[in-house]
Amino acid sequence: MTTTDVQVRKLMEEYQKQGQVGTAALRAGMHRNTASKYLKAGKLPSTMREPRDWRTRPDPFAEDWSEMAMRLEDAPELEAKALFEDLLERRPERYQEGQLRTFQRRVQQWRAQEGPPKEVFFAQEHRPGEAMQTDFTWATELEITIGGEPFAHLLCHSVLPYSNWQWATPCLSESMSALRRGVQEAVFRLGRRAQSHQTDNSTAATHKLASGGGRGFNEDYKALMRHLGMEPRTIAIGCKEQNGDIEAANGALKRRLEQHLLLRGSRDFESREAYEQWLQSIVEKANRPRQKRLREELEHMEPLRVERLAEFTEERVRVTSWSTIRVKHNTYSVPSRLIRQFVNVRVYEDRLEVYYAQQRQLEVERLRGRGGRRINYRHIIWSLVKKPGAFARYRYREELFPSLSFRRGYDRLREGRVERAADSEYLRILHLAASTMESEVETALELLLEEEGVPLYDRVRSLLGQAKPEVPEMASPQVDLAVYDGLLGLEEVAS
Repeated sequence: MTTTDVQVRKLMEEYQKQGQVGTAALRAGMHRNTASKYLKAGKLPSTMREPRDWRTRPDPFAEDWSEMAMRLEDAPELEAKALFEDLLERRPERYQEGQLRTFQRRVQQWRAQEGPPKEVFFAQEHRPGEAMQTDFTWATELEITIGGEPFAHLLCHSVLPYSNWQWATPCLSESMSALRRGVQEAVFRLGRRAQSHQTDNSTAATHKLASGGGRGFNEDYKALMRHLGMEPRTIAIGCKEQNGDIEAANGALKRRLEQHLLLRGSRDFESREAYEQWLQSIVEKANRPRQKRLREELEHMEPLRVERLAEFTEERVRVTSWSTIRVKHNTYSVPSRLIRQFVNVRVYEDRLEVYYAQQRQLEVERLRGRGGRRINYRHIIWSLVKKPGAFARYRYREELFPSLSFRRGYDRLREGRVERAADSEYLRILHLAASTMESEVETALELLLEEEGVPLYDRVRSLLGQAKPEVPEMASPQVDLAVYDGLLGLEEVAS
C-alpha cells in the first residue's frame, strides 16, 4: 500500500503531540518502520519519489507509432478511436479491440508533448453591476408533471455574474414573450438595472442579417432593452464559453432543483402556478448566501424607474369566412358571430386572448411552431349541421373529433353506410355534444360501442335522459330589526 502525503502530515502532527513513534504511526495508519523512515527524512512521499525514464512494459504500438504520429501531425483533429479502428483493420493479426484505451492514452500523451497549441481561455474579473446574463435551458430532465401530465418546459434563467444572484421562470419556448417575462421578473425583483444585458444568439433576441453573415438584435428585444435602460449585448456565434457564467449556473440550478425534488418526494404539482411558486422558493434559498455581494453590487446599479411592460404583444386580425384567425403562423377558430370582423389578439407566451370592442371573446392555448391549427367544433357546428356535405372534405376535419370515442363512433357509423348519411348522423351527435355536455355524449358513445351497437343520434340522445335539474327551495331569512335599534342605542350612549 502506497503511503500518501496526507498520512505523513498526520504522522508528523501526532509525533509532535505525543513524541512517540508507535502511537503516531498507529494514528496515521502506517507501519512503525515506515513512520520512522519518513520522520527521519522529514519529507513528504511526493517529494521523495525519483522520476523514472524507463517503461514498465513494452510499447505495443512502437512498430507503427511513427506512422500514427505523422498522420496526427497532418490532421491534428483526427480522433484516437478512428485512427485505431483504421490501424486494426490494416493490422488485425497484431492488434485487438481491447487495446483501444491503451492507444487513446498514447495519443493523449503525444498531443500533450508534441501536439499543436490549444486555445487558451482567460478567466475574467467581473465588475459589480456591469452586466446581467440570461439564457434558456431545458428542464425536461427534471420530469415535472402538472396534474399527472408531463410538463415539457424550459427555464428562462438570469444571473448577475459578480454576486451570482439568480432568478428563473418556467416557459414553453425560446420566444420573445418568454424572454420579456423572464428578464422583467428578474429586474423588477431587484428593483435596479445592470449596465448591459447579455444573451446568446437565440432567435428570441436576434435574427440573421441579410449581409455579412452575422446576427442583429430584433426590434422587440431592442425596445425591451431601451425600456429597461440596459445595453443589449450578445456573444460571438458558436462561442458559448463567452456566456460561461450563465451556462455553469444552468447546470448548478438544475442539480439543486433535482435534489429538492428528491427531498419533496414527488415531481407532480397541482398547477403550473404551484410549480412556479415552488421553483421561486428554491431560487430564493440559493440566493441567501449571496446577499453580501449582492448588496455591494446593487450599490453600483441604477434604480429602476419604469413600469413593467405588458407580457403580451397585440395583433389586429380579421376573422375569415371559415370562422378562423391566423396568428403567428398558426390557425385558430373563433365564434362564428365574429366572421368578417376585426379582432384584437393578445399574444402571451402560453395563450391567446381574443378581444372585440374591448370585450374578451375567447381564451385559447397558444400553439408552438408553424402550420398548426386549433379548431373548436362548438364554433362551427351550428353551420356544419346545415351543410353536412362540407364535412367530407373539410380542411380541418380531423379537429372535429374531440376524443378517440368520437372517432370510433364515426368509424362505426361508416360501416355499411353511405358516407353522406354517416357524416350527417355524426354531425348531429357533435351538435348534441355542443348543446348539452360533451362528457355525457362521450359516455353514451362508449356504452353503445361496448355493446357492439351502432351509435345513431337517436340512441345517443335516449341515453342522455331528459331529467331537468331541480331548483332547491330556500326559506326566506327573517330579519330582526331590533338588532339595528340596539346598535343605534349604543351609538347614542357613546356620543
